[in-house]
Amino acid sequence: MELDELTLAYAVSVHKSQGSEYSAVVIAMTTMHYPLLQRNLLYTAITRAKDLVIIVGSKRAVEIALNNNKTHLRLSGLNHRF
Repeated sequence: MELDELTLAYAVSVHKSQGSEYSAVVIAMTTMHYPLLQRNLLYTAITRAKDLVIIVGSKRAVEIALNNNKTHLRLSGLNHRF
């Protein structure tokens, strides 16, 4: 790859990218942030890409995410307000 072929890019969280589409997506997958290794988040990240998806990181982190189909209980306090 030649240096003049690179374009400026920005990091965006999976949550912030929902509803958007990008030509290429690079997904960092590590076991460091274990609570974020969820199948629905990985699916959302992958489906943001039009042409190319690159997953960088640990194969184990991808396996954990694929096998984790549970969503965590949200403690928002809304039940107490209504």
